[in-house]
Amino acid sequence: MLTAEWYLNPAAWSYGLATLAFAVFAVQLSLGWNGGRASFFLLAAIILSAFWAAATCSFAVLPGAPMWVSARVFDVLAIGALLAFLASLFVPARGQVRRPLWLMALVAAVVLGALLLPVPPPSVPDLGRGMHAWAFSILLAQSVLGLVLVEQIYRRTAEPRRWNVRPLCVGLAGWFAFDLVLYADAMMFRVLDEPLWAARGIAHALVIPFLGIAASRNRQWDLEVTISRGVLTQSSTLLVVGLYLLGVSGAGYYVRFFGGSWGVTLAAVLVFAALLLLAFIAISETFRAKLRVLVAKNFFAYRYDYREEWLAFTRTVSAAASEASVQSRCITALADLVESTGGSLWLRQGEGGYGEAERTVSAPVAAIEPAGSALVRFLAGSGWVLDLNDVRRDPEKYDAAILPEWIAEMPNAWLVVPLLNGDDLVGFVVLARSRVSLDPNWEVWDLLKTAGTQAASYLALFQATEALLEARKFDAFNRMSAFVVHDLKNLVAQLQLMLRNAERHAANPEFQRDMLRTVEHVVGRMNHLMLQLRSGESPIDKPRAVDLAALVRSVHATRVANPRALQVEAAVGVWALGHEDRLERVVAHLIQNGIDAAGEGARVAVRTWRDGDFAVVEIKDNGMGMTQDFIQNQLFKPFASTKDKGMGIGAYESHQYVTALGGRIAVESTPGHGTTVRVFLLAAAPQGRLHAVEEAA
Repeated sequence: MLTAEWYLNPAAWSYGLATLAFAVFAVQLSLGWNGGRASFFLLAAIILSAFWAAATCSFAVLPGAPMWVSARVFDVLAIGALLAFLASLFVPARGQVRRPLWLMALVAAVVLGALLLPVPPPSVPDLGRGMHAWAFSILLAQSVLGLVLVEQIYRRTAEPRRWNVRPLCVGLAGWFAFDLVLYADAMMFRVLDEPLWAARGIAHALVIPFLGIAASRNRQWDLEVTISRGVLTQSSTLLVVGLYLLGVSGAGYYVRFFGGSWGVTLAAVLVFAALLLLAFIAISETFRAKLRVLVAKNFFAYRYDYREEWLAFTRTVSAAASEASVQSRCITALADLVESTGGSLWLRQGEGGYGEAERTVSAPVAAIEPAGSALVRFLAGSGWVLDLNDVRRDPEKYDAAILPEWIAEMPNAWLVVPLLNGDDLVGFVVLARSRVSLDPNWEVWDLLKTAGTQAASYLALFQATEALLEARKFDAFNRMSAFVVHDLKNLVAQLQLMLRNAERHAANPEFQRDMLRTVEHVVGRMNHLMLQLRSGESPIDKPRAVDLAALVRSVHATRVANPRALQVEAAVGVWALGHEDRLERVVAHLIQNGIDAAGEGARVAVRTWRDGDFAVVEIKDNGMGMTQDFIQNQLFKPFASTKDKGMGIGAYESHQYVTALGGRIAVESTPGHGTTVRVFLLAAAPQGRLHAVEEAA
């Protein structure tokens, strides 16, 4: 009970100081008032708070029902004005019909409920068998609403302007948080806690400096805080959940109170079942879809927030990290716009028509829609989104859109969205029925048509990229085939030379041995070329140390058409990093080019030596030479050659391979005075030493 001596009563001092503080602040706000809706509600809240504090102080000194009722009325009106002040800071969002009047209506409903339901004084037990629990629930909801509004104001204020609202948000968050604790405690114990109630006056007075700072920073309160669809949906969800839990709490209380010996058990079962149902509803896509539609219908002039929808559509379609295919992502992106459960994508299959390329719901349909069918012509010509229900109701409106038989195999088919890339019908998407009762209108059609065009562009780009990759694979294969054909030409030349000599030296045992070695070499080279063709352009094994002296001698013995024209001066112990067969091909090509360029009097000198970190092979001929322009612009380009029967592949392949190894090819030539080609390769340790180092490691 309240203390008889008023000067010993903490509530009297708390609310007395609060009366003085609110009165002074009300005078200060009145003197500096510049008009405006928000300023009016704030001033009203402070004035009403002063009356509330004065009435409560009077009740603390002289307890009585009239003073308690007056204090309660002023308290509810003051909190209502404060909530109206917060609601007035919100401005209409894009696409919203008007200022969020629904928020004002919600504030009015909470205030009316708090006024109508009686609240007992502190420390007075609830004699109405639970009637006061509803009053405490309304007061608790009032505090929760205030905290939600404060949080949304801070979140929705632009970062540069948050400096203006920080004191306001901190002060009012403390105001409503204190009330939340007070009324939550009252709900649990069904009585107002006297010490907490006594501290409420001074606690609210401590908020005044924060409000004063905020008022000085915001003379006109033009914060331009907007309420987005996401906020509305989240707030509506919170409200629904709160009302649901309040209802469950009330039902549990009455079951426990009137249930006798079964009361506690039945209350526990009721709460568990209610929470289980709440969890199921929370994860329900249908519930969330219905809530989004409800918010869009009742609070906004337009169904969609186009910015959010377009960002979500783009994220879904371009989610490269997703395991779903591009086609599946396009279906999902379109389905999400109308809360559909999924659908199937039909794409053009060459000239044969349109077939089902992907689906996310229903069974596959093994049908082909001809390219010249009535449905395809209608979609390509009109670009309309077809509502299949409307087509069946009024077929005369869609005289060209004859529904194919395979539509009957999709019982949940609802909409057909054309995918137009310009005037080209890339395909179409058949969407399944929506999770909610959605009546499509012009806004839905426009959004789906635009999204279908975007999806068509994405699918066309994806198909073009796949075709380009396939073309590149064929290009790489063709380029490798050209290299193989070039090497085969050289191998055929060796066999032809051997056949010409066989007529004169067939009985010579030494020639027979050379012929067998040549055939063995050609067979090995051909097998290696076939293996290289299957594995691609890259060598099938890693580079290793190659003895250049042995390689040059092998080329001299087996791969040169005119061995007498070649003079070899190979230094012993010069090793290079590479692939023996590829390096042999490079050196053989350069030597043969020198011999071919010099003609009948050909003289080609080959030398090898070590030059720092490089092993060098030099091929010098006395041929016709080349111009600097040809060396710089054509020599190492594919299909460029000075020989009548040349393919122009050998020099290009040699240059590509040597460069890939980290080396280079240098050419010095003067027309009429021959050519010198130097191949610089990364030097390597001899093979034996290389094995020893690897084993030691």
